[in-house]
Amino acid sequence: MEQPSNARESHEQNLQLEKTEAAKVTVIGMVLDAVLGIIKVIAGTLFHSQALVVDGVHSFTDVASDFVVLGTMHLSRRGPDADHPYGHQRIETLGTMILGSFLIAVGGALGWENLQGLITGEELFVPGWPVLVAAGVSVASKEWIYRYTRRVGLRIRSDLIIANAWHSRTDAFSSVVVLVSTAGAMLGLVWLDALAAVIIAGIIIHIGWKFTWDSVKELIDTGLSEEDTEELQIIARETDGVRNVHELRTRRMGHDVLLDVHLVVRPDISVSEGHQIGTRVVASMREKLDNIRDINFHIDAENDEVNPHITQPHLPSREEIRTILADTIGGYPLNSRLRLHYLKNRVHLEIFLDEAGSPAGLTARTAREALEGFDWFGSVKVWQPAN
Repeated sequence: MEQPSNARESHEQNLQLEKTEAAKVTVIGMVLDAVLGIIKVIAGTLFHSQALVVDGVHSFTDVASDFVVLGTMHLSRRGPDADHPYGHQRIETLGTMILGSFLIAVGGALGWENLQGLITGEELFVPGWPVLVAAGVSVASKEWIYRYTRRVGLRIRSDLIIANAWHSRTDAFSSVVVLVSTAGAMLGLVWLDALAAVIIAGIIIHIGWKFTWDSVKELIDTGLSEEDTEELQIIARETDGVRNVHELRTRRMGHDVLLDVHLVVRPDISVSEGHQIGTRVVASMREKLDNIRDINFHIDAENDEVNPHITQPHLPSREEIRTILADTIGGYPLNSRLRLHYLKNRVHLEIFLDEAGSPAGLTARTAREALEGFDWFGSVKVWQPAN
């Protein structure tokens, strides 16, 4: 089922607004990260705090991630085109995976360096009080930018922006660790500073792994949870006119969900009624999950999941059946209305006659006797004109 043109235009406008909001919050965060990174690296170096230096490097990784966010948001918020009919939101997923991988690499390098220092017992220095000031400013600033960025990410439904917000909060967490370790080192536990640096590196690795793994699951088309899928099936089954639901498949594209579903309906209804039933199912599903972008529904007269070969391609077409009727039933009018039902590897016919040109004596019985020698024949009904 295709989206109407006005819906597509509205979607493209929303993408542009989302891209603008994402760029604004990212630039603000990038400037803040750069300032904090400079302050922490300088203060950590001058006042003997390896943990604060690592925390400063963490802030610089935020700057790098902000560049990734800006680039991927610009590309991923472009509308669909001929080569990408579903849009470009998977670029956002790829960007999130790159960001996560970068964090894992940086965290691993920093953690290993400081862990070696702890093991070898190299000379450690007591941090100075300005380290506490720098860490305190970092905690307050990063908690503010986290809340601001996450709020925007939820509003524009961007997993990448939300991931970047959590990256900011990890910087706040790591600054809290610096505060605690610096206070401990100043009280005599000098080794706490190096241990804190290792802990901060571990935090960076953990967040990077989460981003990377979630992105990989999306890139390999991991669907919705079993709970959400079951709720969508219940919604479809409870829709008037739906007999059964099967092959309900979902996949994610950024924050959006793409869905395919087969709906089993009565075999004797019209095509337009089947489409109307599907439209009602779509509306109900969208009420349940507002991030469903596209729903493609397939109307089945039978459950072809249980019996996948119930309708074979070798069954005769409408024109072939008309030719057979003309050859086997004398005087059969080729312009008569014919309704065909392809069910359980057979063709069931309904012939609608009018007064003009109807062959004399054509009944369901005579039609059945004429057609029963064909292996594709199932049943026939002949509708006589009303008097």
